[in-house]
Amino acid sequence: MAACVCAKHGLFSSKTSRIYSFSRNIAPKPVCVQRAAERQSVRASTNATAAFQHSEKYCLDLVRSRDHEGFISSLLLPFEARRSSLALRAFNVELAQVKDSVSQKTIGLMRMQFWQTAVEEIYRDDPPNQPVSTELWRAVRTHNLTKRWLLRIVTEREKDLNDKAYRNIQELETYSENTQSSLLYLLLECLGVKNVHADHAASHIGKAQGIVTCLRAIPYHSSRRKVYLPMDICMLHGASQEDFIRGSREQKVRDVVYDIASQAHVHLQHVVIEDYLHRVRKADFDVFHKSLQNRNPLLSLQLYLRSWKKTY
Repeated sequence: MAACVCAKHGLFSSKTSRIYSFSRNIAPKPVCVQRAAERQSVRASTNATAAFQHSEKYCLDLVRSRDHEGFISSLLLPFEARRSSLALRAFNVELAQVKDSVSQKTIGLMRMQFWQTAVEEIYRDDPPNQPVSTELWRAVRTHNLTKRWLLRIVTEREKDLNDKAYRNIQELETYSENTQSSLLYLLLECLGVKNVHADHAASHIGKAQGIVTCLRAIPYHSSRRKVYLPMDICMLHGASQEDFIRGSREQKVRDVVYDIASQAHVHLQHVVIEDYLHRVRKADFDVFHKSLQNRNPLLSLQLYLRSWKKTY
């Protein structure tokens, strides 16, 4: 009778009550699981964002410290291309510093093999866990960059580990085309520029940039008893490697610098290159002059004005 009354008034028996209580305790569990999954997802997303921020800062700091002019040039690019430009220049710096940072060629070849493999993995959407690789992967995905140019830079840098002087100016130009010009082709792709005339200009600018870089590095290489200048031009003026190693300022040394600098002028003039060539002329082609060892404090302003005027 009591049971009937309970049923009539919608009440539960003690057994039914226990079942309800048990059900009430287990019902919220799927919600808890969902919330835990959401927290994990947010945490993973936060970690991924932090990793990308770290890799971006790493590339920015690397380029700022090792490629000052490239850093300034990147800052003048449109926002959507700026980060990718820094990634490409950081990649170039990583490769460029291998030669001077290893004591044995075998170690250098291993480093180059890492980057060769890294490029392949980047195009398989599986980049190595390394800041520059991460940023380069992002740039490749964003701008659909051509793999051939990246691999060409690695291959040419690897050949340069042979640590030999260029036999002639043509070898220096070939090296510059495969490294500096290839980098410029990639930067053009970041800007969405696909034009045969732009590529032609980039080829000349890259060669001129490579020649100027070779000249600017003379004091540094000489201090390490290394000389990479074209041998045919050195022989033409009777200048030996020892003349450069001891920092000679004789006319024959200046004549070698003059001929190499003149070849840069044969190609296209660019503001950063033009600045150094102007200063080396003022120093009468004395590459050891102290005025050439300092950065141009007005370079940022000059680049900005030319960017604003769209004159290069």
